[in-house]
Amino acid sequence: MTRPRPRSESPATDFSVALLDEFVRLGVRDLVLCPGSRSQALALAAAEFERLGALTLHVRIDERVAGFVALGLAAESRRPVLVVSTSGTAVANLHPAVLEAHHSGVPVIVLSADRPDELRGIGANQTTEQRGIFGPQIPTTDVPAPTGAEREPEYAARIARDAVASARGAVHVNLSFREPLSAAITLDGVDTEWTAPASATPIEPVALEPAAGTVVVAGHDAGDAAERLARELGAPLLAEVSSGARFGPNLVVAYRELLAEPGFGDEVRRAIVVGHPTLSREIPALLHRPDVEVVVVRGRTSEPYDPGRTARIVDAIAVHGEPERSWARPWVGRWVAASRMLLEQPSTAPPIDASRSSTPAEQSAYAKHVLAELRRPVDRRMLVEAVWAATWPHDRLVLGASRLIREADRVVPGKRIRVHANRGLAGIDGTVSTATGIDLAVGAEREAAGAARGVTRVLLGDLTLLHDQGGLGLVPGEPTPRLQVIVGNDGGGTIFDGLEVAASADTAALERVMLTPQRVDLAALAAAHGWEYRRAATRSELDQALTASELPVLIEVPLER
Repeated sequence: MTRPRPRSESPATDFSVALLDEFVRLGVRDLVLCPGSRSQALALAAAEFERLGALTLHVRIDERVAGFVALGLAAESRRPVLVVSTSGTAVANLHPAVLEAHHSGVPVIVLSADRPDELRGIGANQTTEQRGIFGPQIPTTDVPAPTGAEREPEYAARIARDAVASARGAVHVNLSFREPLSAAITLDGVDTEWTAPASATPIEPVALEPAAGTVVVAGHDAGDAAERLARELGAPLLAEVSSGARFGPNLVVAYRELLAEPGFGDEVRRAIVVGHPTLSREIPALLHRPDVEVVVVRGRTSEPYDPGRTARIVDAIAVHGEPERSWARPWVGRWVAASRMLLEQPSTAPPIDASRSSTPAEQSAYAKHVLAELRRPVDRRMLVEAVWAATWPHDRLVLGASRLIREADRVVPGKRIRVHANRGLAGIDGTVSTATGIDLAVGAEREAAGAARGVTRVLLGDLTLLHDQGGLGLVPGEPTPRLQVIVGNDGGGTIFDGLEVAASADTAALERVMLTPQRVDLAALAAAHGWEYRRAATRSELDQALTASELPVLIEVPLER
């Protein structure tokens, strides 16, 4: 039921207040907005709700940044987050974040201000067709301009309820407003008593029995249920780095290599897919095979992952029975053992006995060896392993769409930490902004619980950083994010070096139109936004930078192409 409010001189303001009242009652706690004239009623109402402690307001200059901040807040909190924009190109700039939210199943609700009907289609300023601007896949409600009618607050509340109920990904509410576009308001209170929505119809799980030749594939956002499922089925766990399931005794890190190896991949007869796999070609090749039964567990994404178009799609799985030790232990054991063997590197550490030697020559040799190791230039494997080792359960790790997430997926060991990545469409858009939203959500949760905060680390390539350099902006009067942005800088999009095009295209053309070289001074970029800057070219410099206390910090790591 809507809270009775005294009417103002602006129907736009009254409608905005009623709308936000209901969103808050439904559990929404964060709203991201950019400035604009047509959206002023929503913006000023949001500021009043924040004054009363009912909402946390996040103000950004650029709608592209705002959309991804909202995405990060929602991805971490698992609650719907509102993002407010004015009309015209402002709405279109939200499109990348809206698409990522849709394809990742992250609840982001866009509230876009629009001109009323009489100003549409006549060439009015800042007016375009905003109804359905994000495409048919995004649930959209077009709201006529309020007039001050008696039942409009109930209508606004219903719109909020419908938006939250539909927010299994992105939702668009397009709100027309007439002048007067706002009026002064002072609210006497807000109903923040949130009641969790009633549980949906219980899901009936599909029964599966353990069987030899089964593997569990954990793609992005699979969660720890995938790890448990692998143990219950007696199956190797092929878990991507952002799956949330990259831990446990059945984990197989070197799954790419083993899927191509005789005696491993060719003996797979059933694949259970949880989450959204995006980081290898070997997984979709496996799921295309006619001799492999594929069962896909439906997740939060808009589409189940079924590259072979033959999978059995289920909502949940219940394992009946236990795997027989006679086949389960050798089946899982040889995958795990082979993976560990493939990941082993020749040790570069000096003999430990040399450190305790009383012989000056041996002591000197030991010291030189240690010094040489600390001065060793950072390569991609060293970088991803160092960042992974520095991150703990109270931290967050955000991986950009670059060579580095694939390198991490190839080599980092099992560890139960929270890893985020925009893998719905796997674009380089908005990575820093997403990480900012994630960090703000973590900070609010830890502050409410009286718990200590960790660090949000962002590992990305140079082009991914530059694509979202607006996300580095620090907002006066708002919390400063505890971010470490670690940039593997190889001077351009060298991920294309590993694709077939590199072998067939003209070298000069490939360099210009695919690799897109850049020479941006990242130290100057950091300084322009008020960030600390570190350059880490060696192992010792990287270790020192990752333990630096100055936050936010941009850490540039030069890498060979």
